[in-house]
Formats: sequence, structure tokens, C-alpha cells
Amino acid sequence: MDPDYESFKQSIFNQTGIDLSLYKEAQMKRRLVALRDKRAFTTFSEYFRALTKNPELLLEFLDRMTINVSEFYRNPARWEVLEKKIIPLLTEDRSSLKVWSAACSTGEEPYSLSMLLSDYKRGLSRFSILATDLDQQVLEQAKKGFYFEKAIKDVPNDKKARHTTKEELGIRVSDSVKKHVTFKKQNLLSDRFESDFDLIVCRNVMIYFTEEAKAVLYQKFSKALRKGGVLFVGSTEQIFNPGLYELESVEPFFYRKIR
Repeated sequence: MDPDYESFKQSIFNQTGIDLSLYKEAQMKRRLVALRDKRAFTTFSEYFRALTKNPELLLEFLDRMTINVSEFYRNPARWEVLEKKIIPLLTEDRSSLKVWSAACSTGEEPYSLSMLLSDYKRGLSRFSILATDLDQQVLEQAKKGFYFEKAIKDVPNDKKARHTTKEELGIRVSDSVKKHVTFKKQNLLSDRFESDFDLIVCRNVMIYFTEEAKAVLYQKFSKALRKGGVLFVGSTEQIFNPGLYELESVEPFFYRKIR
């Protein structure tokens, strides 16, 4: 055990409410040691004192401890399953959808959802997408809706044409896509969740948490779904005992709330 790092984790929790012990320690500590050393601090206690005095350092720390890697239509085959099988399932008995993109990073995922649902004509009259992340900086970036062109490489060409505009340095998401998305800061591990979601998308985030933290989150996600709602997880995040959370597998990486 490293007393310096343990004290740092407790101090961060007291200051920000972020519980670093819920993240896989080797990965998180390696990331934070690199950041601490980059700023020429030799101990975590020195680094923490600097964080409390320098807002820019604190924002940098928050950005480093979150994992901001995203792209539109990440793993396109999963999005095809979402469009062809899951959305029809969800709209069998309703014409509106309440969707949540959890840990949305810079917005590629919620905007992808908005593109897909905007083009879905069979029985869907309206939808809303809540997009949340721990990092306020990436949320501000997401709200702008501007991306480098490589971010949309997996978006179907017809959707690119309808929902994005090419600019000199990249592409911009259309206002018709942005209007369905509401961005909000949220700590998945400590904040309360809204309820009655038809679809929750949380992908490529759970792999950074401990097994205990995952169990808590799956329980919270389950409670946030309405009966029949679906949780969509990442390609390395299969839930091996979905029944523990009142979920059942309907497609690989898609889990439906059963009661």
C-alpha cells in the first residue's frame, strides 16, 4: 500500500466527491503518476496542495482521470443492430423515446443517437437524449458540435449528408440533431440517476471500474430503465449474470429490463 496515494485518494474524495478507489488502481495510478510527474511534483501530497490552489491544474486532473475517447457510430455493426432490432423493439408500444448517453465524452455518441433516431420513421414521433459526463470541459466542447472529419468516418454517407456540414477545418453537426440532446455534468458513481429511460447507452466505460463498482452501476442502470427498456454496453463489457440486475440479453451487448 502506498500511504501517499491513499491519502491523495481520500483528499480528492473530500474535495470533489470522486472516489478513485472505485477505479482499477493500476490503471488510474499510472495515469495520475504520469500527470503528477509532468507537473514536476514528487509526491501526491504536494500535487494535491497544488490542485487546491490552481483551478487549471484541477481541470487538467479531472480531464486526465476521465477517459475521453469517442467517435461517431463506434463499432458500426452494433449501431446496425440498434437501428434494425432494438429501436423497433422499443417502439412496439410507444411513439416517444427517452434516451440516456452515459459518460458521453465529447458528444459523438449522443449525436450519433440523434442522427439515427431522427431518421427512424416507423412509429417514432419524438425523442429526447440526456448526455452526461463527469468532465465539464468535454461537455462544453460537445455542445459546440464541431469535429475533425475522421470522427465521422463510420457514419453512413446518407446520414453525413443530412446531418453534418463540412467546414474549412472539419465538420459541424446540424442544429436539427443538436436540439434533441441535453448535456449535463454527472458523476455516475455517486450521483442519483433519472428514471423511466427507454434506452441507456454506456459503452467502453465500465472496463475502468472495479467489479464492485460495476455491480453497483448495473443495479443503478437497471432501476433507471422502465420495464422493457434496454441497456447498451461496450464490446468488452458483456454482463455475465444479467438476471442479478433484472436484465436479460436480447442481443449481444444489449440487455432488456424484465420487471
